[in-house]
Amino acid sequence: MSVVALVGNPREGSRTLTVAVEAARAIGRRLNGGEAYELNGGEPYEVVDLAALGPHLLAPGASAGVEVALELVAEASVLVVASPTYKGTYTGLLKAFLDRLPPRALAGKAALPLLVMGDAKHALAVEVHLRPLLVELGATVPTPGLAVLESELPRLEEVVGAWAATVAPQAAGALQDGVPG
Repeated sequence: MSVVALVGNPREGSRTLTVAVEAARAIGRRLNGGEAYELNGGEPYEVVDLAALGPHLLAPGASAGVEVALELVAEASVLVVASPTYKGTYTGLLKAFLDRLPPRALAGKAALPLLVMGDAKHALAVEVHLRPLLVELGATVPTPGLAVLESELPRLEEVVGAWAATVAPQAAGALQDGVPG
């Protein structure tokens, strides 16, 4: 089962990337019986980091990097979609990328929304803003999405582990049942 982390932070090496990688690792290991398989240096996931693709997303014409990223996302079984919280929602960079996908491109896939935020008042943005976008693209979105406060980063493994224990069985069940959106 392929797991891809899609990171919509415009900054390379971001905290969002760190959280997304930890989430993809935790989900990948749970979905594959605790065994890592050979991807990404033995890790159970791959990463699409949009930081380097930003200039190409709005440029006219095709970009090889964007096309490869779209293909990885389209072929994933499970997609961890991560963004920092900007102005109470996900980034425009993430939206510009997802807008390149055709309608229902995520049908038959489990998508796991994840937002990193500075203040708990934005915690509902995962469910109110990011989840509907993923459902619109056809994904099954297990509950709950992950809202990570910057203050929780020192205990990231614990926070992500508890979340993954809840959503991994739901994601696996949705993929087995083939339940769309």
